[in-house]
Amino acid sequence: MTPPRRELLDVGDAAAEATADEVAATHVGPRPLDPVATPAEEGDETNLRPRTLADFTGQPDLVEHLSIVLEAARRRGAPPDHLLFAGPPGLGKTTLAGIVAQEMGVGLRVTSGPVLARAGDLASTLTDLQEGDVLFIDEIHRLARTVEEVLYPAMEEGQLDVMLGKGPTARSLRLDLPRFTLVGATTRTGLVAGPLRDRFGFVGRLELYDPADLERIVTRSAGLLGIAITQGGAAEIARRSRGTPRIANRLLRRVRDVAEVRAHGEITQQVATEGLELFGVDELGLDKLDRAILEVLAVRFDGNPVGLTTLAHAVGEETETVEEAYEPYLIRQGLLHRTPRGRVATDRAFAHLGIVRGDGRLL
Repeated sequence: MTPPRRELLDVGDAAAEATADEVAATHVGPRPLDPVATPAEEGDETNLRPRTLADFTGQPDLVEHLSIVLEAARRRGAPPDHLLFAGPPGLGKTTLAGIVAQEMGVGLRVTSGPVLARAGDLASTLTDLQEGDVLFIDEIHRLARTVEEVLYPAMEEGQLDVMLGKGPTARSLRLDLPRFTLVGATTRTGLVAGPLRDRFGFVGRLELYDPADLERIVTRSAGLLGIAITQGGAAEIARRSRGTPRIANRLLRRVRDVAEVRAHGEITQQVATEGLELFGVDELGLDKLDRAILEVLAVRFDGNPVGLTTLAHAVGEETETVEEAYEPYLIRQGLLHRTPRGRVATDRAFAHLGIVRGDGRLL
């Protein structure tokens, strides 16, 4: 039984290598549907972010709960409870941190978990805060354990423990900190340590946006950027934005380029459709690599289960990238299933690609 099994593996590896070469030829430049902001986009996003809760579009339950928390804090004359925002990248966690500071009329300090590598890094940040300031820590689940230990008394008691000296002569000094609000953001709620998560007075979960909310966001962004856009154009961009405002704003800028070159500057539904197809974004919001994954499963392996490593080799990406950047959206759209034996393309994936299954059905 061993030789036939080895033969099947060789065939699969050959198919994977062939597909990897094909995909690599088409995978040029940054991915337009990546929900993580590039350094060049961070400045652009700052100009597009809403400043108040009244201007924030979408997430109605979260906005209502947050407005109550902030109003109660204002009436008490005290900083609001520490806040934790969780959800996929690009949904507005950083924006909400800025809104909290703006609504409370205080300063905002921004840092991230990987930057605070040592306890001293956090101590210098905390001692530099003013009364009532908001400290925003992005990717807070990536804080080192030693840094978390320093953060606990700061969150609970407003105090900071500092060690003076080394060896037998070392002694501990406790410093009083100004009252502040810690706002944490995470894309991986399960990786936030339990003791840290329990110290947040409010935990808000951001969900993917529906097309109607994204359409309003696209229209607002177009107005701020001075882009002429019709309702149909905004709706088309919103429909293909994978429920993520950051992606919607990115696609808006790309379609604007197409409109300026080929359509006298106005984004209509037809211009939006042609522009998005030019950049490889189809009606379900899939790009070339998303479709490549589905084609590998449906064509190269004839709908059979495929292991993650083989699939990653087949599309020329790292396994972590396929698992974290591509699969979640394909699963949410019902195009891919994870099974104990491997990844499987669904009937909907075959239908979207227009591929006939091995049993002769065109779905």
